[in-house]
Amino acid sequence: MMMNTTLEQLRGLKLNGMAAGLHEQLSSTGLHGLSFEERMALLVEREVHWRSDKKRERLMKEARLKYPQAAIEDLDTRSGRSIERKAIMSLVLGDWIDSGHSVLITGPTGAGKSWLACALAQYACRRGHSALYQRVPRLSEELRIRHGNGTFGKWLMQLAKTDVLLLDDWGMAAMDAQTRADLLEIIDDRAATKATIITSQLPIEHWHAWVGDATIADAMLDRLMQRHHRFTLTGESLRQRLKTSKQEKHPDPS
Repeated sequence: MMMNTTLEQLRGLKLNGMAAGLHEQLSSTGLHGLSFEERMALLVEREVHWRSDKKRERLMKEARLKYPQAAIEDLDTRSGRSIERKAIMSLVLGDWIDSGHSVLITGPTGAGKSWLACALAQYACRRGHSALYQRVPRLSEELRIRHGNGTFGKWLMQLAKTDVLLLDDWGMAAMDAQTRADLLEIIDDRAATKATIITSQLPIEHWHAWVGDATIADAMLDRLMQRHHRFTLTGESLRQRLKTSKQEKHPDPS
């Protein structure tokens, strides 16, 4: 009866990890030989892991990744894709997030740019960092709405605090003057302090022309290129390969 009360008190204090650990200890005969200090250490460790898991779940939900299941461990490095696993792993295990580096991923459509970017952001969440996915072609509308309802300033502050910002499909659509100015503000807030991932079909040497304003382009690219990692993907479209594979497995009966 006393233990039931203790369990309820732990849950009331939001020590759910410790409560789960204590419940397991009570039903396990193998733990009775442990000392009080050892059992307490196990309970504290369980609470730490429980909170870490909950934090990772929250970070993943808030990131709103296009491919939330993308994992760096599943990276396709087969010949012809111009991806070296050693280079990718050196990046993800390094300090690119804490040091505010940019990761620039370019390549043709279907090459896996967005998947790789999401895998990097997902791994960042697993390490306890915050992340957010944004498609650049939709950014103009998002910014217009936030300017209209007065939430732009608050949102800008939120982006500035986000550890990893993923800007997908950079360079796909023309930008108006307001979007250019806002995007510069976003990038300027993050320069050398927060990490930014950009994916684009457009080669980096064409980004200056895409921005459409020489002064803003100079400022934007100067900040992005200060400390950056570049990956250029090649090879046939992975979407086309998947479609062909499905057709082979399920041929048209006609």
